[in-house]
Amino acid sequence: MPFVYIVRCNFTAPDKEAAWDVWYSGPKLAQMLALPHFLSCQRFRRASGTGRDYLALWTMQSPDALTSDEYKAQWGFSEWTPLIADWSRDLFDARDWDEGAFAVAAGGALHVAAFDGMSVDEALAARAVMAVSAETMWLPVIGLDRHTPLIGLRATPDVAQADDAPAGEPPARAQQAVYRPISDFHRASGTGTR
Repeated sequence: MPFVYIVRCNFTAPDKEAAWDVWYSGPKLAQMLALPHFLSCQRFRRASGTGRDYLALWTMQSPDALTSDEYKAQWGFSEWTPLIADWSRDLFDARDWDEGAFAVAAGGALHVAAFDGMSVDEALAARAVMAVSAETMWLPVIGLDRHTPLIGLRATPDVAQADDAPAGEPPARAQQAVYRPISDFHRASGTGTR
């Protein structure tokens, strides 16, 4: 019964992107998973649709993970900060799902629907007319930047499903995208890595 912490951003220096990915998927990911309450993480890059290019999906036992002294001491993108654009940090209630529900295999994808800048009512109206799977997990925002009042996530396990692009244009200001994994699904120490 986790909470989901999602970081979305763009990276502005293509010539340094590979080094940034090595840092974020390596030392940064390991550092974060050693912090209190963090359970798992997986990183993604947008393959199609609209939205930010990068998405990191963290699960945690408690929102207290983001207020601990350990988290505050290492918060941010370190020396990469000047190269990060359109950065958002949102905390979602995912207590209806197990943390494993957010894991995506190497050949799969994460389908994401977001409603940045909309009110809850606007997001619900947009969601009602979007072409999304009945298997989409809808998570309400409960903290941090609150860029989107809710987010829809659907992990697909195989290439055939992963290649499904979002159908049609989403309503104005809604974002719908397919993200491919750029890291494995990592669990905090003692819980194994997949």
